[in-house]
Amino acid sequence: MADLEGLTTSIETGDRAAATRATQQAIDDGLNPQAILDAMTAAMNNVGGRFQRNEIFVPEMLIAARAMKEATALLEPLLVAADIRPEATAVIGTVKGDLHDIGKNLVGMMWKGANIEVIDLGTNVPPERYVEAARSHDARIIGISALLTTTMTGMGDVVRAVRDAGMGDVRIIVGGAPVTAEFAREIGADGYAPDAGSAVEVAKAALAR
Repeated sequence: MADLEGLTTSIETGDRAAATRATQQAIDDGLNPQAILDAMTAAMNNVGGRFQRNEIFVPEMLIAARAMKEATALLEPLLVAADIRPEATAVIGTVKGDLHDIGKNLVGMMWKGANIEVIDLGTNVPPERYVEAARSHDARIIGISALLTTTMTGMGDVVRAVRDAGMGDVRIIVGGAPVTAEFAREIGADGYAPDAGSAVEVAKAALAR
């Protein structure tokens, strides 16, 4: 018998075997795919909240995200068949000149867990690549990461490129170790995520505007 609460718990604790079993049981029992997805999303929301409260740390977030990924893989064919689409599409990358990607990858995992499709451009991404990808994928969010103080200034170049391209409806969210909320405001970004745990809330707030 399907146990959606158990599915949520298994993803939160990063138990991939239990998460996939619970997902398959829910599918076999004919549960609504949206209800199954909602249980998964609730798990990642809980994980993000616990991370913000310093109750868990990066390793725990990673194992939860991996459990979510494996469970979602089972559900994806049903979501497609039911025409259940992600809430929005986001393009994400590390700014030009910066090769660090751990923070970016964590944010991407959290966004996927919140039913946001993620197009990961990788590292060392120039401004024009963000623009091209956002346009071709009809993205509503652009996420820019930086770890180095010397590269974070390039975030402003991305913001200008997006605005110059006439994509004023695309929300730009920035983050990374040297980045601050004040810096985000200075360059005209729409949001600032101090960590992966808060990135979902920031994205949803940006989409609501």
